[in-house]
Amino acid sequence: MATWHDLVNFIRREYEVIRDEPDEIRIRIAYGEDDDVQQRTQTVVVAREIMDGREDWIQIASPFAMVDQVDLTRVLEEIGTTTIVGGAVIMGPYLVLRHSLPLLNLDINEFVDPLELVTGAAEDLEQIFTGRDDY
Repeated sequence: MATWHDLVNFIRREYEVIRDEPDEIRIRIAYGEDDDVQQRTQTVVVAREIMDGREDWIQIASPFAMVDQVDLTRVLEEIGTTTIVGGAVIMGPYLVLRHSLPLLNLDINEFVDPLELVTGAAEDLEQIFTGRDDY
């Protein structure tokens, strides 16, 4: 998989797409599919970014809280001790877990694994710091 078009086609086949634009696709991933547990979902944005006007990269971003509703120090400490990929950033009013990858020569597992790690970590952070399922 070496083009944005190839990646988007893969995402459309494998995930629940909730928004599809030329350089951005949003998907929803479900957690807790057991009948006894209420299902939670997490939204993740996969966006195409052009670095230095020539290199295609993808950005995986998943919001998990509103900036003004959490203790940022505690959030960063939690991410520092529990998260392997991604980092916390502020995007507008949202606190987001984000990870970026070069698109050139991207293998499918190099996308799926970080996607699952970022989205799962964002879901855990949302549950820890908000107790809700807003994203």
